[in-house]
Amino acid sequence: MTAASLARRAAAGTRTSPVLVNALAFQAGWWAVVLSAARDVTAIGLLVVTLVLAWHLTRVRPGRTEAALIAGAALIGLVFDSLLLATGWVAFTGGALFGVLAPLWMVALWANFAATLNVSLRVLRARPWLAALLGGLGGPLAYWGGAGLGAMRLIEPLPALLVLAAGWAVLTPLLFRLATWLEARP
Repeated sequence: MTAASLARRAAAGTRTSPVLVNALAFQAGWWAVVLSAARDVTAIGLLVVTLVLAWHLTRVRPGRTEAALIAGAALIGLVFDSLLLATGWVAFTGGALFGVLAPLWMVALWANFAATLNVSLRVLRARPWLAALLGGLGGPLAYWGGAGLGAMRLIEPLPALLVLAAGWAVLTPLLFRLATWLEARP
């Protein structure tokens, strides 16, 4: 679907799918963060993701639960990427936060990803094996893409991609479990 056809649908009063809008917002955030990190202007990407997440939180109910999911995913991502950094699998453009932590722009990518869990990726919630498979493929591809754009380096590319695949295969279903648990809380 082209931008022109989306504009025509909007003008005609046809409602665009929330799943499509969520997926496009995620992509916009990912590209903004990665390209701005690669060019050492991370504030631009952080601003875009902040706006995407703020908009997202106005669209979902309950927003408090979604905000908790986003915060939880950001924390999990900070720990995971900081471990990757500490063990020498990756190096981030602009270095590490406080010398040891993954940079804020990586945390923003995790927060951005979390905003898809209950919308465009919700279908994976009841399919943990599929979530693990797609996480194990998609996660490393995102890092590889980020490395290709100059936002980071995979120190030993093939082994690093295998470590990323294992990590994302575990973390993706875990994030869906967190989403389910938060949604079930009163």
